[in-house]
Amino acid sequence: MDKLISIDPGKSKCGLVVAEINEKKVYKAIILKSELLEDYIRKLNTFEEISKIIIGNGTTSREIREKLDFFKKEIIIFEEKNTTYRAKARYFELFPISGLKFLVPREVFILNKNLDAISALIILEDYCKMKFTLKKNIDLKTWLK
Repeated sequence: MDKLISIDPGKSKCGLVVAEINEKKVYKAIILKSELLEDYIRKLNTFEEISKIIIGNGTTSREIREKLDFFKKEIIIFEEKNTTYRAKARYFELFPISGLKFLVPREVFILNKNLDAISALIILEDYCKMKFTLKKNIDLKTWLK
């Protein structure tokens, strides 16, 4: 299996997804404090066969790239322009509104959502030039603190 990690970097928190490219599925999607990212990827790399890491080129991407020097496979810095903005629309593709909720403005449903993992997903989809689906029971708002 060809697994990729995609990271939406930030000063205080990062979005991260792990996806299987052949199946076009996301297996892990989390938001974690930026200072925990290196340790998390080190642990993940011990039991997952990760072939590549894609990092959005925004805030702190250089610092994150340097912290991940231990990863001996390919690390790519990739364009992430407008991913946070696009994450709002992608959220509703992944989690469609149904029933009477359809009458409420969409913005109400994402006011307090952390969309960093969805931004990481968009970076991955842009890089791979394909859409990914979510493995069942993934919560894109999971926080590791």
